[in-house]
Amino acid sequence: MRLLVATDAWRPQVNGVVRSLEYMAEMAPRFGAQITFLTPERFRSFPMPTYPEIRLSLTLPGQVRRFIEAAAPTHVHIATEGPIGLATRHVCGRQQRPFTTSYHTRFPEYLSARVPIPEHLTYGCLRRFHGAGRAVMVSTASLEAELATRGFRNIVRWTRGVDTTLFRPRSERIIDAPGPLFLFVGRVAVEKNIEAFLRLDLPGTKIVVGDGPSRQDLARAYPQVRFLGVQSGEALARVYASADVFVFPSLTDTFGIVLLEALASGLPIAAFPVTGPADVVGASGCGVLDTDLRAAALGALAIPRARCRAYGETFTWEESARQFFDNIAAAAGVVPT
Repeated sequence: MRLLVATDAWRPQVNGVVRSLEYMAEMAPRFGAQITFLTPERFRSFPMPTYPEIRLSLTLPGQVRRFIEAAAPTHVHIATEGPIGLATRHVCGRQQRPFTTSYHTRFPEYLSARVPIPEHLTYGCLRRFHGAGRAVMVSTASLEAELATRGFRNIVRWTRGVDTTLFRPRSERIIDAPGPLFLFVGRVAVEKNIEAFLRLDLPGTKIVVGDGPSRQDLARAYPQVRFLGVQSGEALARVYASADVFVFPSLTDTFGIVLLEALASGLPIAAFPVTGPADVVGASGCGVLDTDLRAAALGALAIPRARCRAYGETFTWEESARQFFDNIAAAAGVVPT
């Protein structure tokens, strides 16, 4: 199977979309697949306002068409709905080339948080975008049900995984601050609803890992919070292992790979009962989901770390890749070898 993946999300971005695609490429040979990526690296681009690490590509359908023809893929997967995704969808439509898509981000909610555009209009555009494909991959059952009510069709499941060797409980605690330590990891931006966490009256110390357009304002407004900036790899794993509870205030994330990283590190989850946390935590007993986020954070302190670690170990990138390539095979009529 020769798979071409078109994505606007790519390095140097650090997010769940990029990590998922990188792991799929790493696993591809095990499933008889060869992946070629069509990314912003191949086009002139400019930084997106308030998201400088996200590059908006000056993409022409002719360029995309020539790239696809040179790659000669047996199937095309469109990972994002940005300029590259739109151009690839156009070319596939003109050539009657089958393709699949994936739905990673609640873009209508993100957009309406910044500009007064009704969500139903954006969802209509997304429904048309994804509706032309053979299948649209989503990460959770609740997201599948929600999109179905919005008129999306051909929805299939593609869950996520975690590196349980890197993210694991550790005896060493590297953060010198009064405990308990309540941790958030993610982009420091309005759509993450971080302030719902920062304004909680909690004992100990709040820790924020990540960067974004809201970081400076929030750091000034909440001087008692420890903002550690962007962390990755071993440094990030050691921060996770030093905390006591992972607080996930987002109301819009479709999954949240950071939830799996926290669980694999032995951290219980405190979150709102919404898509993403509800699917990941479920009835596992590894978190507290409550409309009162303070109650959830305090309640999570009583959850055994060993239980969270054991549950986190059930999410593997190999199973995620198996689902992904099985979806591609079913849609393309190509059986992985």
